[in-house]
Amino acid sequence: MILLLGLIAALLGGLFTAQPAHAADPCAPDAATACIQGTIKLSSGEPAADVELSLSGNGEAQTTTTNDEGRWDFTVTATGTYAVTLNPESLPEGQFLKSVGTREVTVEFNGFKSALFPLTDDPEGGGDDAGASGGGDGAGTDGGTAVESDGNSSTSVSSFSWPRFWQQFASGIRMGLLIALASLGLSLIFGTTGLSNFAHGELVSLGGLSAALFMGLTGNIWLAGALAVLALAAFGFVQDKLLWKPLRKRRLSLMQIMIVSIGLSIVIQYLFQLFFGTGVIRIDTSTPATVNVFGVILTVQSLVAMGFSIVAIILVGLGLMYTRFGRATRAISDNPALAQASGINVDRVINIVWIVGGGLAGLAGVFLGLVFNGITWFTGGQMLLLFFAAVTLGGLGTAFGAFVGSMIVGMMVELTNIWLPGDLKFATALMLLILLLLVRPQGIFGRKERIG
Repeated sequence: MILLLGLIAALLGGLFTAQPAHAADPCAPDAATACIQGTIKLSSGEPAADVELSLSGNGEAQTTTTNDEGRWDFTVTATGTYAVTLNPESLPEGQFLKSVGTREVTVEFNGFKSALFPLTDDPEGGGDDAGASGGGDGAGTDGGTAVESDGNSSTSVSSFSWPRFWQQFASGIRMGLLIALASLGLSLIFGTTGLSNFAHGELVSLGGLSAALFMGLTGNIWLAGALAVLALAAFGFVQDKLLWKPLRKRRLSLMQIMIVSIGLSIVIQYLFQLFFGTGVIRIDTSTPATVNVFGVILTVQSLVAMGFSIVAIILVGLGLMYTRFGRATRAISDNPALAQASGINVDRVINIVWIVGGGLAGLAGVFLGLVFNGITWFTGGQMLLLFFAAVTLGGLGTAFGAFVGSMIVGMMVELTNIWLPGDLKFATALMLLILLLLVRPQGIFGRKERIG
């Protein structure tokens, strides 16, 4: 299995380095360079072209202007802190800086950092609601508002306001749906096999990285996403056939199999770093268009991701409720021995569950990479605790519980970001999980089980 993973990663890595889209990026960080970048949009959400910016620090002095898509970037060859300054006189007529015109960012080699300069049509400006962000998680922007991905980027904490509440509320729905895609597969695998798969986060990362690979090969985002989902579904099939089924046949305990999944997770992470590097990899290098829905600004990619996620979740739910495969899956989840005695091919059902789980994880990885403007080798690993929190919160082994738990976790993560620094937002969701389990150990929709 490990040898197979190495061959797959070598193939993907070789193809990935040959893709033309990555070479065409304006700034590509490596072991000796770093990138400072951003996108400037008008208050209406349209790109702001020909805006002048300057960079200083560590012996560097550079100037640049935004392109027709509002994007700008600087390439630096020394680590440390830099100051990025926007020239307010270069702004289009009727546009003003919403906050300060100088941002400080600290960069490391082989990485991206972003400096955000939100604009307003109010001459009095506004609060300091965005700043430096970025890092290894692919921070992006939704119409000039800092949008954190799944890791270490952070935004400043500001006082409560209803516009920001609704913006974070929409982001919470989006985050919950993306977590639900991955958590459904994790819950189905646990329900049918009892395995807490610690390598599930790497399936999510592989989905996003595969989409970037196929985007470079095909140039079509829809085709790239579809191929990535099919590749992850196939990987789920192969993974079960070559690794998990033989381990089940040898009657290893669940603890032993869980330790194997932890080892598999570490191996895949190192393969990602070896063949894809440690920097942010973007699936779509173009600047995403934004849509203003009742004052809430979201990218078109976010709306598409939310729509497809809802459809996928509904289809999985209907399949579990009304199809023969769904009834067999629920029967195995309730009592595997009785299901097998009733004539159900348990191994075949479990293999299909792995295919579905892999496909859902791949789809989640594709959408995470698009919504948050990039994906890294550790994106899925960072979100793994949120996946487990969602599954445990809703009730282990229940698909509907995984969905409800995911929406609660997503809301907690984004809404608490109004009052708490971004680095603490994941902790609040995990704290909620601890408090709920103290009151209801089986989760919201889980069943009490009698032991002994």
